[in-house]
Amino acid sequence: MSSISRLWELDTLESASDYLANLQGKQLHLHNFIDAQFSEQLFSESWLDSHNPRTGEVLAKIPQSGLSEVNRAVEAASKAFQSWSQSPRQERSDVLLRIASIIQEKRELFAVWESIDQGKTLARARVEVDRAISNFRYFATYTLHEEGSARYVDGQPSTLTYEHRSPVGVFALISPWNMPLYLLTWKIAPCIAFGCTGVAKPSEVTSITAYLLGEVFRQAKLPPGVMNIIFGDGPGTGSALVKSPRVRGVSFTGGTKTGIRIRRDTVEDIGKHLSLELGGKNPTLIFDDVNLAEAVPLAATAAFENSGQICLCGSRIYVHKVIYEKFCSQFVEYVREHYRCGDTIGPVVSKAHYDKIRTYLLQAQTEDATFLTGEVPTEIPEGGYWITPTVLRDVDDQSIVLREEIFGPVVTISPFDTEEEVIELANDNPNGLASILLTKDVSRMRRVGERIDAGLVWVNCWLVRELGTAFGGMKASGTGREGGAHSRDVFTNLRTIHVR
Repeated sequence: MSSISRLWELDTLESASDYLANLQGKQLHLHNFIDAQFSEQLFSESWLDSHNPRTGEVLAKIPQSGLSEVNRAVEAASKAFQSWSQSPRQERSDVLLRIASIIQEKRELFAVWESIDQGKTLARARVEVDRAISNFRYFATYTLHEEGSARYVDGQPSTLTYEHRSPVGVFALISPWNMPLYLLTWKIAPCIAFGCTGVAKPSEVTSITAYLLGEVFRQAKLPPGVMNIIFGDGPGTGSALVKSPRVRGVSFTGGTKTGIRIRRDTVEDIGKHLSLELGGKNPTLIFDDVNLAEAVPLAATAAFENSGQICLCGSRIYVHKVIYEKFCSQFVEYVREHYRCGDTIGPVVSKAHYDKIRTYLLQAQTEDATFLTGEVPTEIPEGGYWITPTVLRDVDDQSIVLREEIFGPVVTISPFDTEEEVIELANDNPNGLASILLTKDVSRMRRVGERIDAGLVWVNCWLVRELGTAFGGMKASGTGREGGAHSRDVFTNLRTIHVR
């Protein structure tokens, strides 16, 4: 029995854990999905280790796809584009709905393996699977109802002017390890819906649900080559994919350094579409008119959900000085009660990421920051990559701990005095992805919210998404927007036609 057939049956934590325990020294091997088929060849020198975040043990072997495999996937997508780009919208919609239905039927399967592979809680994994389903359903219907623009021009001759859109071509779809299924489907669904074809590359750290997604495409009868999934690291596989001249667009979510590398790799291909959603160091602004019973849980959720491994997490909390001490006390109490390792919060994703977070906490310790919760973790993790939720205060405004994205269960709390001061503090950062504003003052909601340098601003809420609205950041947090008509801009070319 192939590995994909075996995994497809394991939809409980117990059955999945038993399967992994009974491999008897063997490893689970994933395979590329190209032209509607899984590549079963094994080359021992071409595999990467993916580790279980809860134990540190090797979980799976991931193909390190070389240039030949990248070219084979791009060739399959290029061939499929010829017919898929001309396919009726209803056909594309039907396929997307079939994909959504299969994932819905196998919801627990995807949640179980997302939880095992990434380290997130099963409850968090279920939320993200549901959002992945919504991605396919949303674009399945959007593409049937999108609107264009047409105008009459008076004069001699009179002219009808209208806008026409056509699919761009083959896309490289590259997603990160923190929300593997959700963020990958956020790219795949519009790519398919707008008539493009693609080669998807998930993170080599969390590849299992992308592997399962290939089986979904096969069962949904997505035509061969329309969506291919290959595995490998960024510098090798990802770079080769992005630089391919037959790849006409790149949609990437991940770190700012990788986004810069993609721009360098594509600088001479001026017509290649780029959508880059990069890192964030997001501020949470809390004014003195809030109800702390509501503000504390919201700020904590925004800080520590998925162990702080969400690019939209509010990792810089600014609190009005009138309520600062009271907030700190209640916040610490809430975090200790509600965020417990192994219960309500999982480990961080990898040893490399564990080491990165530890470096920042060592720096905080060196700078005499106050640890209200948490501590510097041990140099060598025992039994997985666990980091206690950490709350810091007395951190200097120019410290890298407060300025750089840590991407883990670490949050700083700082006081502010005036509205102008906190706006300046919020904007004094290279990133500009998201922000959270907590206040009861309706005028302040607009006055402050419209001045924060962030592509997304949540007022008295967090992580609410309407899929038709723009998603993306300012400054170093990326370029381009996705969602609804903004995704259409990414995946289509626009021409204006003038007809006498």
